[in-house]
Amino acid sequence: MVTLHRDLLMPHEQCLGGGFYEYDYAGNVLLLSGKSFDYGPPRWSKIDVLLIPEAYRGIPVIYRDHWGGELILTTEYAIRYY
Repeated sequence: MVTLHRDLLMPHEQCLGGGFYEYDYAGNVLLLSGKSFDYGPPRWSKIDVLLIPEAYRGIPVIYRDHWGGELILTTEYAIRYY
């Protein structure tokens, strides 16, 4: 169990931001939002490929910023399922 994002990092790793997630069952969408208290909002410009669990294949993944903007990650980025 961890309290902060920094507790998940191995030595010499860096975090590109963070936030929260929830699954919208009615809309069948994985929603990401917010920011990490340690590292701020996700720095999407630093991401080349999103790694998504196989269970979410075919499900849109959307990030909502605190200004109300949305980024549809599954159409904007290359996806690799694992």
